[in-house]
Amino acid sequence: MSFNLIIEVMLPLAVLVAAGALWPAMSGMPAKTLRTQLNNLALYVFVPALMFSIAAGTRIDTALLTVPLLVAVGILTTGALLYVLLYHSPLGRALAHRTRAALLLSGMFGNVFYLGYPILVFLHGLPAGKYPAFADMMASTPLLWTVGVWIATSLGAQEKQVHESPWRVMRRLPPVWAFLLGTALNQSGLGWQPLIHAAALIGQATIPLMMFVIGLSIPWKTLRPVRALLTVVGVKLFIMPALIWALVWLFFGPLAEESRAAVIESAMPTMLMAVLVADRFHLDTEAAALMIGWSTLLFWFTLPLWLALLV
Repeated sequence: MSFNLIIEVMLPLAVLVAAGALWPAMSGMPAKTLRTQLNNLALYVFVPALMFSIAAGTRIDTALLTVPLLVAVGILTTGALLYVLLYHSPLGRALAHRTRAALLLSGMFGNVFYLGYPILVFLHGLPAGKYPAFADMMASTPLLWTVGVWIATSLGAQEKQVHESPWRVMRRLPPVWAFLLGTALNQSGLGWQPLIHAAALIGQATIPLMMFVIGLSIPWKTLRPVRALLTVVGVKLFIMPALIWALVWLFFGPLAEESRAAVIESAMPTMLMAVLVADRFHLDTEAAALMIGWSTLLFWFTLPLWLALLV
């Protein structure tokens, strides 16, 4: 299974990331400009289509809802641990507030959808795409625009900033509306399979496109090891999934498919939106970009360890 995972999933993802890294030099287009345009294309076209198709075709039950619940617990608990490390220990003492807040957010929120989707689909088949979708829409996204915004504005701001309501921001996110619309269609019993299949076809471009964007987002020339940053990466890739794994065994017993999905989702590297969030709230964008880079590169080595433990 590990060999097939490397060939079928990790290899094409790595090729797409490498293509994103090389493309600015080959095309002459600035990486930031290209990254912004591709992010918008995914946000307004491809991701909503994929979210709609998953939500419209998924039966919602208690077992499925444990995945976003466990992911949310992992995000909040990891955030509490990183807060202590970055704000009340020597690790973060020399760092600016904006850098500590950027590292805190980058260590809490993982790439649960864009990376979680292809890996879980490989492990459990196409229906397993529901796990990253529900983890993203019911745990990661709401917490990012509530708790995450509070961290950015209260712990990372250089001066008092006034921002619009996080709920107003969420209402302007097309993937959220697509997910809600798909869920409503599903629960109404009026599911129309041709429409679901059409949306799924459009959404197929999401994962390749976002892997390419990861390559654009990593600051390859400045990817140097920094103690505080690598410590946060270690918490994200080891401590967070270990916590969820322990909670599953404590409260649910032997791991089922949903429990494995929750652990794998918690083991994902830093979310791709880390740079965008840092830029929006005037945090340290370089620290966020470095977190994406180091966590994504090391994830290629930590994922097989977690899979070996979970199988």
